[in-house]
Amino acid sequence: MLKNLKLKSFFEKYAIYLVLIIEIVLFSILSPYFLSVDNLINILRQVSIVGIMAVGMTFVILTGGIDLSIGGVVACVGVICAKLMVNGVHPIFAILVSLIFAALVGLINAVFSHEFKLIPMIVTLATLQILKGISYIITGAIPVFGFTEEFKVIGQGYLGPIPIPIIIMLVLYVIAYIILTYTSFGQSIYAIGGNEEAVRLTGINIRKQKYLAYILCSLITAVAGIVLLSRVNTAQPSAGIGYEMDVITGAVLGGISMSGGEGKITGVFAGF
Repeated sequence: MLKNLKLKSFFEKYAIYLVLIIEIVLFSILSPYFLSVDNLINILRQVSIVGIMAVGMTFVILTGGIDLSIGGVVACVGVICAKLMVNGVHPIFAILVSLIFAALVGLINAVFSHEFKLIPMIVTLATLQILKGISYIITGAIPVFGFTEEFKVIGQGYLGPIPIPIIIMLVLYVIAYIILTYTSFGQSIYAIGGNEEAVRLTGINIRKQKYLAYILCSLITAVAGIVLLSRVNTAQPSAGIGYEMDVITGAVLGGISMSGGEGKITGVFAGF
């Protein structure tokens, strides 16, 4: 019985890594080009947008919440940043304004979810619809393009042989791993998702931690939106719409519990 329990625990913790290894072996057998450096880099670049968004989503899900507005954040951040740049605003300032907007979205989601005790899924779904409307109003349903070459570097440039989107994604995963593993904020995120009432009794400021989780989710999603804008070199009002399901699926496959309190960011990396 003990042996069976240990085996079950092992598969619960490492199933996603085993599946990933099996996939790599299978595709390597089917194609001699699969394990080539160029192909692996191309795969990572293709998934980098969703991978970045999954980092932010992890913080929210670990608290027992969810954020369906991330697709709208990508769309709005893209069109806001693009509109500012084509109107002569420096790319750095345009990016900062876009990040501030995203942080405000995260704050609004947190306020309605925590203060008004509304279901996060309903709150963020409503936010998604509002953001979709804003993106279409700003652009008039017309794509925005005409950015500087220096802005294109974010999504199309390389640092040595590695595309910058991959570097951004990996850096964010390392930072998230450090935060969730070694900081009091990370530990409180797990604790809130595991037993919010117990956390409240210990004196931890649950409001602050939830606010930070939602704001972080929106900010990291905004980074993904900026990378996507730079990569495709045009702002579409529909960009990012539908990404939320891919992100949530990747996080859950990576072992993040939808009820909160369980899962590792390393599993999320393997899951998406």
